[in-house]
Amino acid sequence: MTSRLVLVPPAIGPALREARFYDGSSSIDEAAAARAASVALPEAARVVLSPGARCRDTAEALGLRGAVAAELAPLDAGRWRGRTPAEVGAAEGEAVARWLADPEYAAPGGESVRDVCARVGRWLESVPDGRTVAVVEPEVVRAAVVHALGLPLGTFWRLDVAPLTATELSGRAGRWNLRLGRPLADA
Repeated sequence: MTSRLVLVPPAIGPALREARFYDGSSSIDEAAAARAASVALPEAARVVLSPGARCRDTAEALGLRGAVAAELAPLDAGRWRGRTPAEVGAAEGEAVARWLADPEYAAPGGESVRDVCARVGRWLESVPDGRTVAVVEPEVVRAAVVHALGLPLGTFWRLDVAPLTATELSGRAGRWNLRLGRPLADA
């Protein structure tokens, strides 16, 4: 049998709209919840979620109940959590530039792109047969795609992930096919 994984980034909320480093507490707004409630997803054998309020709230608006998977946490921005890139750049410009350019470099107190790709990759290789829907942060979608396709880590920041889209991986451990960013159908 084949594993089918549908990765759905959360609906937009204030932190995402402001491009803040996510701290796990920011939720989605009423308009975003209404948008999420208006779309349909395929039936799934299992649902998993990134930890954090906006993934839980998006899943609820989509009518999904699932288990939180710690391995699907977003990239940990360490002491930059809750701040905008402009705020961090003004105070720590060299560190931000290095973090964006070097997949091995971790944000102070956080993790590197290599770390998040490895963590999400380990989880991806354990996805069981059948369809799994995962409501996950955009960084998790990027990490899964980088791992599944064996892309260079430097491509991580070059993958755009729009809210409430479906990125689909099908296959099995070590051999994945990709379908990118399909808009979710209206319910």
